[in-house]
Amino acid sequence: MTSTPLRVTVWGENVHEQVEPHVAERYPDGMHGAIADGIRENLPDAVVRTATMQEPEHGLTDAVLAETDVLTWWGHAAHADVDDAVVDRVHKHVLSGMGLVVLHSGHWSKIFGKLMGTTCTLRWRSEHDQELVWTVDPQHPITRGVPNPIVIPEQEMYGEYFDVPTPDELVFISGFTGGEVFRSGMTYRRGLGKIFYFSPGDQDFPVYHHPDVRRVVANGAEWARPERERELPTLRRYDLGEYFDGQHYRGPFDDAPEDEATTDAPEDAAATETVEARA
Repeated sequence: MTSTPLRVTVWGENVHEQVEPHVAERYPDGMHGAIADGIRENLPDAVVRTATMQEPEHGLTDAVLAETDVLTWWGHAAHADVDDAVVDRVHKHVLSGMGLVVLHSGHWSKIFGKLMGTTCTLRWRSEHDQELVWTVDPQHPITRGVPNPIVIPEQEMYGEYFDVPTPDELVFISGFTGGEVFRSGMTYRRGLGKIFYFSPGDQDFPVYHHPDVRRVVANGAEWARPERERELPTLRRYDLGEYFDGQHYRGPFDDAPEDEATTDAPEDAAATETVEARA
């Protein structure tokens, strides 16, 4: 375990808070502000910063991501407006080892879809359902300090079928007033990065002020922390007997070892001369 402080960047779309007074009243510092406060509350040694869509490069420059151990992501109204270059940048950092916590309607974000490779669609309604978040993996560190179930008095309903790949770990399953169920807490690994998806949290309800939800998000950030230096997995060629210093891939027709290419050259030249002489 590393002893350096966990560095978390909380990314928020920050659109509902700008255009809907009831959301601004519920989250005066934005949903990203409430999420960040919950992480600070539960991980007092963490270094937590926020970034929003309205900032240059959505606040997610390469320099910011390089100094981020775990990125949390909440979006809803403007998924399509997120710059593809920023999505590609985040994707590369996740594959290189940066952790990612995707929250609620972030299931339909460009970055989550790119990492999952599926539609990430589901069934939903927003009619003040009660949500019970049941722990199904009580030994998982994300469940530490969390009651079973978490009771959320009012919440948007998410239901199956949720079109995502089978998770590496299923941590929570939710049930709703209408009888629907949902895989509400799941983990994945992509490249060298760890991903936690957690569904509770909506702009129309004060879910990110709920102490147990805040605890889960903080636990998820702590779990997703990278355990090694950041490095993008790279295709390399290794000579027979070589285990440590591979060569960068040069292409399907130009990747033979230099000594092999040199050895074969005279034979190829002689064969060419023979063919030309016969002609």
